[in-house]
Amino acid sequence: MHAVPALAAPDPNSPLTLTTVDRRELGPHDVLIRIEYAGICHSDIHTVRGDWGLKRYPLVPGHEIAGIVTSVGTAVKTRTVGDRVGVGCLVNSCRVCAACVGGQEQHCDNAVGTYGSLDRDGTITQGGYSRYIVVTEAFTVLIPETLGLDEAAPLLCAGITTFSPLRRWGAGPGQKVAVVGLGGLGHIAVKIARAMGSEVTVLSQSLKKQEDGLRVGADHYYATNDEATFAVLEGRFDLIINTVSAVIDLNAYLRLLSTRGAMICVGAPGEPLAVNVFSLLGGSKILAGSAIGGIPETQEMLDFCAQHNIGAEVEVISADKVNEAYERVLASDVRYRFVIDAATIG
Repeated sequence: MHAVPALAAPDPNSPLTLTTVDRRELGPHDVLIRIEYAGICHSDIHTVRGDWGLKRYPLVPGHEIAGIVTSVGTAVKTRTVGDRVGVGCLVNSCRVCAACVGGQEQHCDNAVGTYGSLDRDGTITQGGYSRYIVVTEAFTVLIPETLGLDEAAPLLCAGITTFSPLRRWGAGPGQKVAVVGLGGLGHIAVKIARAMGSEVTVLSQSLKKQEDGLRVGADHYYATNDEATFAVLEGRFDLIINTVSAVIDLNAYLRLLSTRGAMICVGAPGEPLAVNVFSLLGGSKILAGSAIGGIPETQEMLDFCAQHNIGAEVEVISADKVNEAYERVLASDVRYRFVIDAATIG
């Protein structure tokens, strides 16, 4: 094992502090990655603070990882030293179930999260707020040369989280897509939906980010704190992607769907959301959820983003600003994703 610098939460109520974590020796199929950038996802904060159930501490978060391969195991075939690679929300799975065989590793009953999960060797995974990480080659993806590593890091979670439902539910020419929320997820959803050829509308609490929304590709922008919005847009959309992690009135948004339209939730609020079944019966509407994507689809997403020059809008910070960044995320004071410069860790 090798001890490497990292930022860890000692417990759910303490700030992240500089520490070291042990990385395993390279196995035959492993790669050692020097992390260059690690995105700060809202789910990092939820997990660190125990909102989704307590984890084992100390806990190193981070599942939006971009870096460079510096060493490879003896049996590695798909990666070489110098490759620009990403690691997302998963670092392992059973590899043999129907989900894994079908490239849907995120649905494997034994999927291993990048941090706070029991790995198949019995250790607890530690994430990307670190200088190095060891990952099996099968759970890395190649980052195209045309994408900066800083702007690519958030795509490993926020990108695939929005790309997957947009692709699955048919975003494309002739489709009217609404994105609820213009945050870390929402701004990428707008870029991807626009690149797919859809007419894109942002639904945000207020108009304070309207200029940004139009700049990143939205055709229209409406404030949901204006009751008239829901009357004007009733029956308008084929697809709604809900990116917010706050409680919203699902029934009001379902009324904005056209017949057989679909609303997909990718944000994860800490409290249950209520829905009246009649909001679904009228118009045969669909309410669904979507969680990241498998490794093949994540690679497809990165290639698509490179082709269409799509990167996250990032604010790069040094390691000593991470706790301040957490508070700013909670206050919605970031446009639109904090990314840690991993060279400043340690």
